[in-house]
Amino acid sequence: MEYRTLGKTGLQVSEIGFGGEWLERHPEEESVALVKYAAEQGINIIDCWMPDPKSRDIIGKGMAGNREHWIVQGHIGSTYQNGQYVRTRDMKYVVPAFEDLLQRLQTDYIDLGTIHYIDSEEDWNTAMNTDYIKYVHELHDKGIIRHIGLSTHNPRIAKKAVETGFIEMILFSINPAFDMHPATENLDNMFGEYDTGLSGIDPERAELYRLCEEKNVGITVMKGFFGGRLFDAKTSPFGAAFTPVQCIHYALTRPGVCSILCGYDTKEQVDEAVSYLRADDDAKDYASIIASAPLHAYSGQCTYCGHCRPCPVNIDIAMVNKFYDLAVQQPAVPESVQAHYEALDVTASACIGCRSCESRCPFGVEVAERMIRTAELFGK
Repeated sequence: MEYRTLGKTGLQVSEIGFGGEWLERHPEEESVALVKYAAEQGINIIDCWMPDPKSRDIIGKGMAGNREHWIVQGHIGSTYQNGQYVRTRDMKYVVPAFEDLLQRLQTDYIDLGTIHYIDSEEDWNTAMNTDYIKYVHELHDKGIIRHIGLSTHNPRIAKKAVETGFIEMILFSINPAFDMHPATENLDNMFGEYDTGLSGIDPERAELYRLCEEKNVGITVMKGFFGGRLFDAKTSPFGAAFTPVQCIHYALTRPGVCSILCGYDTKEQVDEAVSYLRADDDAKDYASIIASAPLHAYSGQCTYCGHCRPCPVNIDIAMVNKFYDLAVQQPAVPESVQAHYEALDVTASACIGCRSCESRCPFGVEVAERMIRTAELFGK
């Protein structure tokens, strides 16, 4: 397993994570065994947004005796009322639901205390200006939650979260289809018909990823498979099918992303996700799917896919392009981005202008020109 540092939390999270929402669909014994099996494969981050007792009990029993291995992403504001999931900021429900989470997970702390599911401005204002946020801070001050996070599907809300300074990580929905969709306060809109005129990453989403990278706010990914719709050309908005490995690679190549949380029904599905770590470049190649899709394509945008390799002077072109994209969003190059750029073994100034990379780029990016601009921007 490969691990990444989850932003300013400093936590080392597995690139392949565990989204726990499917656990309750199976007998408890099977699901407990699945959690333990995931740990054996090196998966160490698990999300528990679910308020139902069965899901929480399963995770608690799956972690029993191995709590120190797991980084738990537990949600504050996800409650169980009259046998139903209810998202709320009402403290008479929030507090007992969180205390129930601790009890059923058999733990006295949550690694990532996640402000649960804010997609609208109204909900953001409620959460940030009532006793709800005071409670979150109290939990943090007492060490009951080690770090404060937030889950959202809306890049505008995610950006607000990053700019607070106290929210250290974001759980965000990322896949090739969602990245082409403008911000919305209604998640259902993201599952509707896609305008065939859309092309490339939505600017607000690209800005969010760059801001997270700059501010060192780590991203964990939900809905990386678009509920399985991307696996079938008939349901994929691209009119072409992706594989799980391609979707995983897409998510993990976004700036700021540290882990993708996959849902599992079986050990075989865990194995399939973890197989990403052994996959070759051809198996990971999402760019060719997007570029040849009958309904959508990116044009002129670097997606950091790595098709430009190999470079005769060993420039990591995708990484250089990431740092360039991060830098040009700001009036001046951020010190952190400058430092990361200078730490590269080979920088853009080494480009010899052979343009062999451009012949391999699926999206027609003028790489040589970008290398010139990058060298000028960073001063080397």
